[in-house]
Amino acid sequence: MVDLTGKTALITGASRGIGADTARVFAQAGANVVLIARSGDDIASLAAEIGDAALACPMDVAIWDDWTNTLARAKQAFGSIDILVNNAGVIEPIARLEETDPDAWSKLIDINLKGIYYGTRAVLDDMRDGGSILNISSGAASNPLEGWSAYCASKAGAAMLTRCIHKEHGDRIRAMGLSPGTVATEMQVVIKESGINPVSQLDPSVHIPADWPAKALLWMCGSDADEFCGEEISLRDEGIRARVGLGA
Repeated sequence: MVDLTGKTALITGASRGIGADTARVFAQAGANVVLIARSGDDIASLAAEIGDAALACPMDVAIWDDWTNTLARAKQAFGSIDILVNNAGVIEPIARLEETDPDAWSKLIDINLKGIYYGTRAVLDDMRDGGSILNISSGAASNPLEGWSAYCASKAGAAMLTRCIHKEHGDRIRAMGLSPGTVATEMQVVIKESGINPVSQLDPSVHIPADWPAKALLWMCGSDADEFCGEEISLRDEGIRARVGLGA
């Protein structure tokens, strides 16, 4: 296990799913965890579960001022900012282009893409001596899917942003993306109910548990993942699963 003792990690979308399990896994590895989500009650409960190493910060990743305020709270509580996990994301609107609501389409981009930019922009100065920025990606970044125009576009943009972070700051910041595949979270329930494209037809038994990507993100904080800086790591890859210590 990668030792994160003395490190502080900001985790967005921490109220449930991958984000919540990442907070638990990172805290078990010794990290202080800053829990970021719009649902204040949920992250407060998770912070109580984790203990003194957790700080709940209700905020909207799509609002820049929220980032500056949360960063100030995190630094006051724990001092350093060493890891940023950009996990927050939404899937809706799911609809063909001509049926999408422009405001909903724009809101997804605000969360899934601008939220990553805002988070990255917020922590850069505090990572002058090094750090890790880990972005949750998707196979949708490179594979167009019917009804997912906003989601696919946002993930493609996020993948390029990961490469740009590495291009500009790779000498001190370890920027990587993680494409986890389909994960047993609330998002898969929404996808299933939509009935659009082949992903909605998948049997729930094929989805991996949320703690798998959480454990992969912990592994990505260690030197064994350095060769993937600036790139995307696919958790569908059996070789990667073996290196993380996950099942086939």
